[in-house]
Amino acid sequence: MQRANLYHDKRAQWAAYLVFFAALAVIPLIMDDPYTMNQYARYGVFGILALSVSLLWGYGGILSLGQGIAFGMAAYGMGATMQMQYQDPVNDPMPSFMLTNELEALPVVWEPFWHTHWGVLLAIGIPVLFFIIFGVLMFQARLAGAFVAIMTLAMLGAWYSMAYDMQPYTAGFNGISPPNAFVAFGVEVDPYSNLIYWVSLGVLGFLTLSIKALLQTKFGTVIQAIRDDPERARFLGYNVAYYQTVLFALAGLVAAFAGVVWVMISQYVSPTELDIFFSISIVIWAAVGGRMSLFGAIFGAMFIKAAETNLGDDFQATWFVILGVVFIVVVRFLPKGIAGLFEIAIGFIPYRLKSSSRSDVNSTSAGD
Repeated sequence: MQRANLYHDKRAQWAAYLVFFAALAVIPLIMDDPYTMNQYARYGVFGILALSVSLLWGYGGILSLGQGIAFGMAAYGMGATMQMQYQDPVNDPMPSFMLTNELEALPVVWEPFWHTHWGVLLAIGIPVLFFIIFGVLMFQARLAGAFVAIMTLAMLGAWYSMAYDMQPYTAGFNGISPPNAFVAFGVEVDPYSNLIYWVSLGVLGFLTLSIKALLQTKFGTVIQAIRDDPERARFLGYNVAYYQTVLFALAGLVAAFAGVVWVMISQYVSPTELDIFFSISIVIWAAVGGRMSLFGAIFGAMFIKAAETNLGDDFQATWFVILGVVFIVVVRFLPKGIAGLFEIAIGFIPYRLKSSSRSDVNSTSAGD
């Protein structure tokens, strides 16, 4: 018999995730308040964004400050899709902001968004394609560490400027405000209904469990080996740039899903989705919750945003100072974030590792 920590038991981890999402799923059944459901649905989106950072930074060792790129691109794609659901192809084919900017015809890039299914696919697919191209350029050149962070931050700034300046196509700083809720398969997804909460939670749960399963495959093992020592991985024959590019694209895919759901909830998209501070905040959420834990990153995002909602008005500008102090304290004293506290607390639970179940236990860096 060997003393172990239940925190690292794979079966216990899967059970914890299932219980966690099941518990969240019943909230609308006991709390039927439209504003609260909308707010909680937003927390789900923030959890998805933190999940993308945990995957890329925590497990791949790639610090990207540009997850807002995929989030913003997908949000604009979804905003265009929802806007075109409202327009009449014969009598009213152009959004009002285009008429205000004196466009005479609907831009070609907007034409695919007449079709809802194509619009959603493009909203998710275009950011992923961009992340693949951008990832190839960076990782083939063996950029790492601060250089990747600077490159992604610079690219995010470029996309923000384009969204702000191309007013005839993006409505500029005013943003796109689809007047109606998103309709799919004949069902209207009211942004203040229980349904939107379940959509947000469902996407978060599906992506979380899918990533967890992926991290327990050979791919997950390789990307963590690359994180720990990329040169050794190269000497062992692994194409490090390939794995990093795939991981970068997967993180972009997760952030793109967040952008699509976000516009369904808010019925609005503007350059603020591409704001630099917002993308940096996502990294802070993941770090505070625990970047090397999927659950920790999600919890960190929800915890910080809930605190901001309830305390932000009282502290106003001071809130950002408080957030910065929390980040510094966590980095200095809690390198594993809040998840590290969970690990310590669960370690006190009596648990013996039997020889037959050793394969069901993760290392500290495995997908928990």
